[in-house]
This record gives sequence, structure tokens and C-alpha cells, in this order.
Amino acid sequence: MATASTASRITRKIVIAVKKAASRNKGWYDLHMAAASGAIAQRLPLVDLVAEIRDARIPLSSENELLRDFPALSKRIVVMNKIDLADQTQVKGWMRYFEQQNCIPYGVNSHNKDSVKGLLNFIQAQVRGLCKANHHASETITIMLVGIPNVGKSALANSLHQMGRISAAEKGRLKRATVSPQPGETKDISSFKIGSHPNIYLLDTPGILPRMIHDAELCSKLVLTGAIRDGLIEQKELARYFLTILNLSDQYKKWAKFSTNEDRLLSFIEHKVEDSISSKLEMRQKKQHMMDHTQDLIVNDVRGTIFDTISCFDGNIELEEDMIKLMEAELVALREAFRVPQGLGEYVYNRVVSVKLLDLYRTGRLGHYTLDTLPLTLHHPL
Repeated sequence: MATASTASRITRKIVIAVKKAASRNKGWYDLHMAAASGAIAQRLPLVDLVAEIRDARIPLSSENELLRDFPALSKRIVVMNKIDLADQTQVKGWMRYFEQQNCIPYGVNSHNKDSVKGLLNFIQAQVRGLCKANHHASETITIMLVGIPNVGKSALANSLHQMGRISAAEKGRLKRATVSPQPGETKDISSFKIGSHPNIYLLDTPGILPRMIHDAELCSKLVLTGAIRDGLIEQKELARYFLTILNLSDQYKKWAKFSTNEDRLLSFIEHKVEDSISSKLEMRQKKQHMMDHTQDLIVNDVRGTIFDTISCFDGNIELEEDMIKLMEAELVALREAFRVPQGLGEYVYNRVVSVKLLDLYRTGRLGHYTLDTLPLTLHHPL
């Protein structure tokens, strides 16, 4: 059985667990989300511009399906947030893809002031163009931020509001949106001013997901990136899903320098001059994205442990049984790397290691991954 079947088996388990939780009214879709969907749908035709915030790690999977009911939206910006966590080599491809979908794409890191400042300037330029093209007589422009949960809408609204307020030299108490790492914390539609002449207001909306998610891979990506809250499934299953992605990538090969095996470490030193171009690119990314924490000893131990475990594995990860054996070996080896105390019991071991591993993935310290694949319909410029 192919490796794809291994991932499919794990995703099926994730979907079954999520559906069971949903059947007990503990799922991702509740009365507040249903009400928010109606409120957003009512206001969408009235706004001047829509900015859909997506997770750059899942540019397709983080689409807000509600917007499909409004194909006549004249102007739509697709803001790919969290580009610091995505594969940088794929960002430009996704930008081209959204351009071909008649959207206006922009990539941003909501935790980087310069990046947010660039987005603010970009939005203000789009507003000026909109006013000029439509001979807009109104002194007020409204922009609605929409997106699925946990893509960073509220963080962006706060940052854009603060920067816009400072640039306009406005005074007064700074209104802030609620920001939480847990999906579904924004309950109401709030308004934030980000510019003057004309006055530009952002409408920060609650994150919306479909009532039902039938695609297993889509559901797994949403859980892994935090759009669906973790408590619905066992953390070990989610960690195994990430390890499947990691084991099939080349990311671990970059961690040879963290190996505790002297032979492999010597081999790395002898060949460290290779791939100098990619190394320079990686260094630039590290300077730009300070979340990488490359000096963190535990993170480096985790990297070295994963590298050693995969390098020593003599099975064939194209076979489902062997891939499962590799993942189990990794979870056991990571106990020492994460400094997990002994004598906790198997269930606690797995939970602690899984939680810590997922945290490293979600903060970008175990590499930058784009989980969605660019559609084959993407036309490359000649």
C-alpha cells in the first residue's frame, strides 16, 4: 500500500473523531457561527471592498466558502497571512494563482510591523484606485475582513488600526479586537479605522467554517493548522499526521548538523559547502522570521533526533506498515529530546510529546510547510 494510503488512514481517523465530537454538539460549528454567517452575508453587498484572510500554509483549504455565494463581488483582496510559516518557494506561485482567479493577492506576516505596514499601504492604494475608478463621492470606505477561524484576522485588524491611527496622527483611546490562539474567539463584527481622507474602516468578522466538512484531507489540514480546535481529537493522531508530512519532505535533511551521530555529523561538515544558494536564502529567512529560534537547544535536539531516527530507519516509507513503525520510533525518541520525565505512562508520554511537537510545527521551528498543492491549471508566464 502506498504512502498516500498511510496519510489517508490517519486523516480518516481525524475526521471520524471530529464528526463524533460534532454529533455531541462539541464541534466547530455552533449557534454563534451560524448567526455570524447570516450577519456577514447581510453586510457583504454593502461594503466597498472585501479582504479575505487565508492561511499561507493552506491557501486553498482556508478558503471562506461563504464568499462563493457572492460571485459578483467586484473587488476582492486575498491576503495570505502567516507567510513566515509557509514554504517561501511556493508563495510566488500562489500569488500568480490568485491573480489568475481575478483576485488581488498579498502576502503578510501579521507579527512583523514592516510587513503589516506594507499591507496598510497596499490597502490604501487599492482604496485610492477604487475611488478614482468609480468616482467615489463618499468620504467613508468600508473593508470587510473575512476568513475561517484562526487565520489572524483580529491580529491584522489591531495592527492595521494602530498603524493607520498613528499615520493619521489621530488621538483617543485605541479600540482593540479580541485576539486568541483558540479559533472562534471573535463573536461580533467590529469596526476599526485605518485611514483618513477618505476615512477607511475595517470590519473584523468572526471566523466561519462550513457546517459540514466531508473531505478528510481538508479536515485534517484545518485541524493541524488550528482552524478547528485541538480538543476534538487525540493529539497523537494529529502528531502522526504531521510526521507523515515531515517524513515525506526533504526538510529533515537540513538538520544533519544537529545529529548526535559522529559519522553523520562528519559527513555533514565535509559537504556543508553544497547548496550554498539555498543556505544563503535560509539565512535571509532566519533574519526576517525571528520565530525560527535556531539557537534553542531543545529545538536543535528535536531536529537532530528526527534526523537520526529517519537516517537509521531501514524500512520503506512507501509502505504503510513501515511508515507507521518510523512514526512510532520518532515519538519514542523524542521523549528524551523534549526532556519528558520518566515514569509518566505511555498515554501521558504520547500526549506530552505530541503537544510539544505540534507547537514546534505551528511556530515554524520545525520548518516551513505549504500543505496545499498548486492546481495544475496554473498558467506560467512565458
